[in-house]
Amino acid sequence: MKKVRARDLGIPFEGASGEFNAITDVSGITVGYSTIIEGADARTGVTIIHPRGREDYTPVYAGIHAFNGNGEMTGAAWVEEGGFLEGPIGLTNTHSVGVVRDAIIAWQVKHKIQYQPWALPVVAETADAWLNNMNGFFVKENHVVEALDSATSGQIAEGNVGGGTGMMCYEFKGGTGTSSRKLPEKLGGWTIGVLAQTNFGRRYQLTIAGMPVGKHFKDDAPVTNGENPFKQDDGSLIVIIATDAPLLPHQLKRVAKRASLGMARTGSIGGNGSGDIFLAFSIANHNASTMGENGIAEVQALSNDRLDPIFASAVYATEEAIINSMVAAEDMTGHEISVKALPHEELQDLLKKYGRF
Repeated sequence: MKKVRARDLGIPFEGASGEFNAITDVSGITVGYSTIIEGADARTGVTIIHPRGREDYTPVYAGIHAFNGNGEMTGAAWVEEGGFLEGPIGLTNTHSVGVVRDAIIAWQVKHKIQYQPWALPVVAETADAWLNNMNGFFVKENHVVEALDSATSGQIAEGNVGGGTGMMCYEFKGGTGTSSRKLPEKLGGWTIGVLAQTNFGRRYQLTIAGMPVGKHFKDDAPVTNGENPFKQDDGSLIVIIATDAPLLPHQLKRVAKRASLGMARTGSIGGNGSGDIFLAFSIANHNASTMGENGIAEVQALSNDRLDPIFASAVYATEEAIINSMVAAEDMTGHEISVKALPHEELQDLLKKYGRF
């Protein structure tokens, strides 16, 4: 059964989406999941993003921005230094970063698709310790391989899936969300896609379509009881932004920064305890990593004064991906707590009350 998404509830968003309103609207990208729900303690998993699909491991230009660095993204130093992303991206829980990283390397070796003789995979995390017993180390190599091998294009699952399985967002059930924007031809016709793993925010902060939603939904807030105690935000947000626009690494870093604004539009300030790390990559310039004559690679780059529509698209798609992760999520009881999903009908009533339906 097709899950309800934020737009299905009548939530207004800026900009036109692509066909699937997903990161997979950017040509060639595939996404795979492994979801682990076992017993009382296991509520976790793995998400994999293949930038050019499973058959093409030509590096892509990339840039990274750490809005608040209480988190981990392996391989970030080499992306920052070299400007290239050289393989799949993995998302999981904090204590499973190592096994996901190692499993990706083993998978690349097995299939002989390493770009270099060595590999520094990008694997990012958010902490699902309230719903999942992270010290149970439930993510194994076979789960990573499942996500790597099952990756598909088109419509992808959201909510309690993959790396987002055990996550919370604004003290509602969070998880995995995605969205995209398609620019009109007069602005280049480029596609910008986002996938977010959401595990951040306090209830009183939550803002949807400009509405102070959190102030109306104080019940069942497991950490703050819906009040504003200035309590540390212990969660994290990982955002992956993809585009087909021909952008250079320094431009992609600028795009990655705009995920901070998409996060802010949902109400968060990026608390001290939150690991908010964002990566943007471009599938353009397919031969950028190939040495041409005299060691010169020929590349194209969009002019800086044409970046504003892409910046805006990154902001709006990040905002919607975060909300989609909550709308698609379902109630969950896990390791230490129970978390409710965002109530759809009550949210629609608020949209009407504030004239935003």
